[in-house]
Amino acid sequence: MFVNTNFRNRAEELMDDFSMEGNELKSALQTIASINQKLGGNKLTLNGVKELLKFADRSKTITICDVGCGNGDMLREIAKFGLTNGYQFDLIGIDANAYTIKEAIQLSENFPNINYIQENILHKQKNQVNYDITLFTLILHHFSDDEINLILQDYLANSKLGIIINDLHRSSIAYHLFQLVCFVFKLQEMPKKDGLLSILKGFKKEELIAFSRKINAIEQTIQWKWAFRYQWIIRK
Repeated sequence: MFVNTNFRNRAEELMDDFSMEGNELKSALQTIASINQKLGGNKLTLNGVKELLKFADRSKTITICDVGCGNGDMLREIAKFGLTNGYQFDLIGIDANAYTIKEAIQLSENFPNINYIQENILHKQKNQVNYDITLFTLILHHFSDDEINLILQDYLANSKLGIIINDLHRSSIAYHLFQLVCFVFKLQEMPKKDGLLSILKGFKKEELIAFSRKINAIEQTIQWKWAFRYQWIIRK
């Protein structure tokens, strides 16, 4: 089946309904976290964090914010990395869905250095917290180009070291491979529909380069990574 990937799809995903709650959402969040682990998605973000940590003062607490944190799986992985490698991390997760934040808090109860905030990132940051590193893992594709420019400018202004972006490569090959993933892992309707739509809302490299040209930073790298992801590191 032909899939047109020339332009970003702007349809809303089921999970874009911030009032959604219940077992279906809980299951979808778990599925997304599991797939990210299996396909190396979280590792891609963590590797980006390691790059920016080269410029951090290890004698001080390092604050990392995960924007669109979902059930907090990325923050828990970073917390474990910090404990193993002698870092003092203050970890903050932001998500617009109250139920999602509740799930993240419950799953992170054994991680005292992780805190969560319910907030729509299109709204000006309530607390204007200064982070060292801000993470956007599979979240920017939910927004329009204009919104992405505003979000990046807002969070970069409050990120001392920089930003790590991990998002989808819009590709017909990626789309069909995810259809195979849906079959193999017997995904339920929500993660299946949203996953396929997410790929169509993802990015081509030239689009990310266009965003990068509007950002004032010391260094930026945009690299294609498996599985059909882009890792964009912005060092402030």
